[in-house]
This record gives sequence, structure tokens and C-alpha cells, in this order.
Amino acid sequence: MSARRTYIDLFAGCGGLSLGLYNAGWKGLFAIEKSPDAFETLKFNLIQKKAHFDWPKWLEKKEHDINQILVTKKQELSLLRGTVDLVAGGPPCQGFSIAGRRKENDTRNSLVNSYIDFIRLVQPKLIFFENVKGFTVRFKNGDKKNVAYSNFIIEELESLGYVVKGQLIDFSQYGIPQKRIRFILVGIRKNILANKPKLTKETFFEQIKCNKEAFLASKKLTTTPTLKDAISDLLQSNGEVKSEHPKFKEGVYGRETSTYQAYARRNVGKNKKVDSHRFVNHTSVVKNRFKIGIKEQLSNKEYKTRFNLKKSSTKILKPNKPTPTITTLPDDYIHYSEPRILTVREYARLQSFPDTFQFKGKYTTGGKRRIEEVPRYSQIGNAIPPLFSEQVGLILISMLNE
Repeated sequence: MSARRTYIDLFAGCGGLSLGLYNAGWKGLFAIEKSPDAFETLKFNLIQKKAHFDWPKWLEKKEHDINQILVTKKQELSLLRGTVDLVAGGPPCQGFSIAGRRKENDTRNSLVNSYIDFIRLVQPKLIFFENVKGFTVRFKNGDKKNVAYSNFIIEELESLGYVVKGQLIDFSQYGIPQKRIRFILVGIRKNILANKPKLTKETFFEQIKCNKEAFLASKKLTTTPTLKDAISDLLQSNGEVKSEHPKFKEGVYGRETSTYQAYARRNVGKNKKVDSHRFVNHTSVVKNRFKIGIKEQLSNKEYKTRFNLKKSSTKILKPNKPTPTITTLPDDYIHYSEPRILTVREYARLQSFPDTFQFKGKYTTGGKRRIEEVPRYSQIGNAIPPLFSEQVGLILISMLNE
């Protein structure tokens, strides 16, 4: 049996991409993530529980800023040059996101340059890059010669000796119960491509589309699951148990009603409480609004007008469809049948995290702390769905083995 393919996960978050690559048979070398909250989740699930990474001795197993690593560990990174099969990940997307306030001068946008610098140093055989749809949209009156950042990064990576292709992919067509359109970029080092005549820059996108139905069928999953398929076994009406925090209650499992739920609950065991399934204590006023919204199936605009709200992007979720793209703000989404927002575990289900994957840190945060802290909802909202990244991992291995 050949050695497992190796990768480095940049801007790793809580580990959604790494979990998928692990499931596809990859071996992680290390992961770089700046947030202590998100790294704590990744560390618990993928370092302590699974021993997934061959972590180098020269890098402490903790959160790291990529810019500091590029300076302080430049020599160690240079020694990896050409030996790493894959560098994966995508810089934080908030400055590009159409869902938020697009800001070209958002400091997080400059992390694209950090990503390119890392690729220049390590020169992996393959590159996998993910970002929001807004990454492909030009900033008005912006620099970068007024081109979208997606064009800029493609040009930069091509100048480093890679053949590159970028494309928008809707994850809801790949077994994820969420309409989540993301910019996916795959790069192949030119000397690798030269030795593989059947490989082209189109190969990844052709194969992932071609293989998705067989992959999902092998896990007894459907291509386009609905919200109800994902979370109908997690109703508050199933009952409640005490939380570790005395002010809150947590939910318990109901009967499985879909193959997606069976997939999410595999290896959980019997009578276990659901991790991170803590219910928010809504006021009676808010709860009543939610009840009316659900009963009358109010649109976002109707909800705002009906209750005379200045700010509201509240969406009553539909049970028989995938959800809209979930963000880091859970207050935007109301459960399809219960007057409440979704729990962290329900959020995780929409991103295809298994129930055995445990989240660490605060549930939510607010105010100025939102810039510094990455609570559980945000960790999930920022993640790449593991079920999608597993499909990615399998295709990338087949490309290297071509």
C-alpha cells in the first residue's frame, strides 16, 4: 500500500476541510488557524481524538497567524518545498462576501497575498482554494486593476508555475442541505501535469461532478437533501435535559427519519445527549413573532413590515428545501416548525458535520468581540462542509495517481 498523500490546511478554521480530507484518506502535516476558539475545536477532534496530523516538532500545536509563520518559520517551510502533495484552504472571506458589507480595504483581504507567499515557499503539487461567490465579483473603483480577486489569484498562481482553473460550485448539488455557492480553485504544478497526459485543468471539475452520485449513493445519501432531512430528529418537542449552563436546556434525539440523519448520527451510540444542541431562551415577544411568522409563512420583507422592525433579515426556513447559505449570524434563520432559531448542532448538520464532532468555545458573541472571537456558530458558518471536502479529497488523490 502506498503512503498516504500529504497536505497542509491554511486558514483551517474548526477543521471542516481537514475532516473531509481525513475521511478521503489524506494525511495532514499541520494546520494554520489564527483563532484560538476555532483551533481548540480542530485540536480536540482531529489531533486529540483522531491523531490525524503528522505535526512537525518545529511548530507548536496551537493557533498561529500565517504572516508570523511566513517570517519565523521561513526556513522550515522552504525545506518542505516540492515534497507536499497539497496545500488546501481559503483566506477569511468576510471582506469579499456579498452577504455582508464588501470592503476592499478589509485587512483580511490581504491574506490572499499571504496565501500566495505560502504557495511560493512550499510549492505543493496541487492547490485547492475555496472562497465566497463574492471573490469573483469586482470591487467598484477598486485597485487590482479593477479585476475580481479570483482573476488576480489565478494570474499570480500561474506565474508561480501552476495550471489553474476556478469555478463556482453549489454545494446543495453535492449532498449538502444548504444552497451554498462557493468559488473553488484547483491548481496543478506544471511539471506534474507534464507527466500525466490525461490530466488537464478541467479534470477536477469534470470528475467531481461525474462522481458525486456514486459517492453519495455509497453512503446511502441523496444528492439534494432538504432541511427536514437534515434536522427533523432534533426537535425541541422531543424533550429537554439540563445543560452544563444552568440557564439553558439542551435537546435530545428523536427518531431518525432520513438517511442523512443516520449518516450524521453514526458512531454516536445509544442514549447519548446531543453535543451543542442548546436552545436559546427567547423572550415571549420574540417567540410570538416567530409563531406568527411560521404560521403565516411570512417572507423576509413581510416579517419586517408586520412587526415594524428597523433591522431584520429574518428568514422562516422551508422544510422541504435546502436552506439558504448559513452565515455566522444564527438570528437570521427561524426553524421551520418551532418558534426558535437553530441550535449549534442543527447548524452543524446543515454543514454536514457528524454528531460526533464536538464544538468548543462560546456559543455566541457580540459587539467589538465579534472581530476577535470565533464562537461555535461562527466556526460552523465559516467552515467548508466535510461531506463536500471528502469528495474533493478523493478526486485530488485520483489526479495524483493518474
